[in-house]
Amino acid sequence: MDPAVFEAKVHWARELPPEERERARRGVTLRRFAPGAAVIHRGDKIDAWIGVMDGLLKLGSVTDAGKAVTYAGLPSSVWFGEGSLLKDEPRQYDVVALRETETAWLHRSAFVWLYENSVAFNRLLVRLLNERLGQFIASIEHDRMLDGTGKVARSLAWLFNPVISPFVGDRLEINQEEIAALAGVSRPTANRALRDLEAQGVLRAERGGLRVLDWTRLRHYGA
Repeated sequence: MDPAVFEAKVHWARELPPEERERARRGVTLRRFAPGAAVIHRGDKIDAWIGVMDGLLKLGSVTDAGKAVTYAGLPSSVWFGEGSLLKDEPRQYDVVALRETETAWLHRSAFVWLYENSVAFNRLLVRLLNERLGQFIASIEHDRMLDGTGKVARSLAWLFNPVISPFVGDRLEINQEEIAALAGVSRPTANRALRDLEAQGVLRAERGGLRVLDWTRLRHYGA
């Protein structure tokens, strides 16, 4: 991976000492996916830790009855799949591109070397795993207890999580169809939810996307 691009887009590498950062850079390759393309199928054995350089992915699965279930959106600067690498098991979820998306793949050999040798890298993994644990526990409440507006609010809050996706900031380019897909609701429900949240001063719809005005309220909406 080009050194300048690596330094600009791989945020966690900035926490590593120079020699570890270079080891990581040499282990990264880039791949692009068209909208609707499968990045990972459930059951795949993928020997890489994957980061979203630019674009938007959806993490989910399809039940035996054929129902599609969305667990989380993965915007730019998110890295995912460390659990499967650490446990050396097939992927448990499908990952699909919602738009044209560029991804970075840190090969298993580089990931394992960093895991076994880098204190800074291990601290990063602990932060990510802890944050994901809280996220997925909250998703159980989200699915069982929240109405359409609550589901949209929580799904959007995950996209703006400063630990998991630190480069998103307070604005994200996203459309209503993508929001509906990530929240597991219809597009009319997503539209109504966005109007409700804007009226409450939690976010603001802007041309081509939206801006979060109060991430804490968005994250705990409906609690």
